[in-house]
Amino acid sequence: MSAVATRASGNRRAAKAAGGPLPHQRAKILPTIVLLVGAFYCLVPVAWVVVAATKSSGELFSTFTFAPGTGLLDNLRELFTYGDGRFVTWAGNSALYAGAGSAASTLISALAGYGMAKYDFRGRNVLFYAILGGVLVPGMTLAIPQYLLMAQTGLVGSYWSVLLPGLISPFSIYLARVYAIASVPDATLEAARIDGASEYRILGTIGLPMMLPGMVTIFMLHFVSTWNNFLLPYIMLSDESKFPITVGLYTLLAQGSSEPALYGIAIVGAAVSVIPLIALLLFLQRFWRLDLLSGGLKG
Repeated sequence: MSAVATRASGNRRAAKAAGGPLPHQRAKILPTIVLLVGAFYCLVPVAWVVVAATKSSGELFSTFTFAPGTGLLDNLRELFTYGDGRFVTWAGNSALYAGAGSAASTLISALAGYGMAKYDFRGRNVLFYAILGGVLVPGMTLAIPQYLLMAQTGLVGSYWSVLLPGLISPFSIYLARVYAIASVPDATLEAARIDGASEYRILGTIGLPMMLPGMVTIFMLHFVSTWNNFLLPYIMLSDESKFPITVGLYTLLAQGSSEPALYGIAIVGAAVSVIPLIALLLFLQRFWRLDLLSGGLKG
């Protein structure tokens, strides 16, 4: 064993003397390269949108460079004054669909996940596998059936036609169940029952507070998904005053063939629409940090 260790030590000294990377260092190079390539692939389009938002119409169509332009303020002015503030209306609609819908979906998912994790009832496993199967179904395949259901109830074209289909999220329920199992100890619930607490009080004072970081994660994922959702509101809505940002910017691009100036408005609108997501992520970080800190104190 000592001979093997001596030989390995000699190999490391030889590699170091030759100026080459050590074996364990070489093993880290490929994953690092893959991550850098992936980051470059994801960030270049974002960087181009940000740079393109600063270009005037002439700069945008005459050259293709990553050099900032001189038309940012004019583009922002045109964006917020287009159609008597139509972009602000679209942003408000997106905030409604993503904010109210995500809050309701998070609460429903937390209750369902907590119930399946902490209560033993007939058909629990069957229900869980059915939800797990729902996770595997792509959301776009459900858009047409959801449209037909909304049409039967007379809700097509209303705000509810976009809000209701997103209230039940199989993936969010699955995450809530996993987090409830991991973060809410059964012993704590039993102690509360022995002290005479009702199930509703246990849920409100013990279960949901312990699940708060998981609920924040569910809210963030659902908010981003709804904010960026295009197909469902595109199918459900026909009134432009109810469009979210995604559908509204699409209409600008569709009209851009006859009015090229609308391309610039759509690009700066896409750049501005990312700002609420960044702000929300920075705001919600405190809840994840609080969870890590509390876990460290418990340890």
